[in-house]
Amino acid sequence: MIKIKFSYSYFEDLGESVRLVWRNTLYADFEKKLLARVIKKKYRVKPEITAQDGYLLINVDNPDVEKFITFFIQNNLGEFLRNRYTRRKVIYIHEGMSVPLLGYNAFGLIDRGTNLIQVRGSSGCNLSCVFCSVDEGPYSRTRKLDYVVDIDYLMKWFDEVARFKGKGLEAHLDGQGEPLLYPFIVELVQALKEHPNVDVVSMQSNGMLLNDKLIEELAEAGLDRVNLSVHSLDPEKAKMLMGMKDYDLNHVLEMAEALVNAGIDVLLAPVIIFGVNDNEAEAFIEFARRIGAGKRWPALGFQNYMPYKFGRNPAIAKLVPFKRFYEWLRELEKKTGMKPLVLRPEHFGMHKRKFIPLAFKTGEIVKAEIVLPGRIEGEMLGVARNRLIEIINTNAKVGDKVKVKIVRTRHGIYVATPV
Repeated sequence: MIKIKFSYSYFEDLGESVRLVWRNTLYADFEKKLLARVIKKKYRVKPEITAQDGYLLINVDNPDVEKFITFFIQNNLGEFLRNRYTRRKVIYIHEGMSVPLLGYNAFGLIDRGTNLIQVRGSSGCNLSCVFCSVDEGPYSRTRKLDYVVDIDYLMKWFDEVARFKGKGLEAHLDGQGEPLLYPFIVELVQALKEHPNVDVVSMQSNGMLLNDKLIEELAEAGLDRVNLSVHSLDPEKAKMLMGMKDYDLNHVLEMAEALVNAGIDVLLAPVIIFGVNDNEAEAFIEFARRIGAGKRWPALGFQNYMPYKFGRNPAIAKLVPFKRFYEWLRELEKKTGMKPLVLRPEHFGMHKRKFIPLAFKTGEIVKAEIVLPGRIEGEMLGVARNRLIEIINTNAKVGDKVKVKIVRTRHGIYVATPV
């Protein structure tokens, strides 16, 4: 009997297939018939294949079968890889693909002209918030695939960006979804914290995937702050806003306190939908005070709900102009004594830095090679001048070379349409 187990992975038996779960956030299903067929073709034996206690079990005694099937699974992992939470196909981006990590919103690096660099190692989310600006999560109707960037490749690009931007940087882990879905999250925090140009490593999170062990690992790796997305302190209302019946508010609140106790600062970041949760503002402030949030940075970052073209825009949402929103925040500051609630970049040590030079001008016609499918229908990703370009309203396929017109360059995010 051969027993196979990979590092940071385990196998599950699904009856007709076996599932390889990798680093808790990704999985790949292999049909037992497929594995048996390739073994039979190579070794002229008819094996039985099962999974038990995390191991893949094959009832043959030939040690060469173990090496062969291990290689087969690893070599075909990319074809079957999926996000464990969204169930979507995952494209694993590594150095051998020569895909630039500047130019696109869903993964890679984003420079917005400050000393803060956004680091996006993956896409996808475990929740489906009713106001999500990018229609993320298990119930998304528009997102058709996810990405994961190899950590060594991500750090190679980060090093180039950091050398250009200089010292005193904040590396902020965020993305179109939940950063804790990134399978190398602890290693990424440590690599960023050890970078000579980085002073602060921070992260967005909805908190659901946190546990005591992970918090301890993140603290040891050097994570400085978590901007925690908590939108209601009422369990039922929180489930509604987060779009998931199994959302566990009590767990998230316990994890918020555990983060503070581990030495990781917490900023509570509720999205305020007036008429829905604005009446909880003082309760948020009281909770932040009770757990000791905001030791080094502000304790709260209230956000005003805004609709987005490709997001979810619930009927319950009442739009409030930003002028009125900031008046509301100032009234809260006076009433509760909690300051600052009207946040400015200097509260986070943010300041302007030179932009990475733009590779394209708006209106420019360029020739791009299609290298990846995009996340929504009619979207493909092209490469030109060592930058990614999001090409919309296209029927192009991977491998095509197409002329496109650049229609957006803001903050080095390039969007183009076919010519």
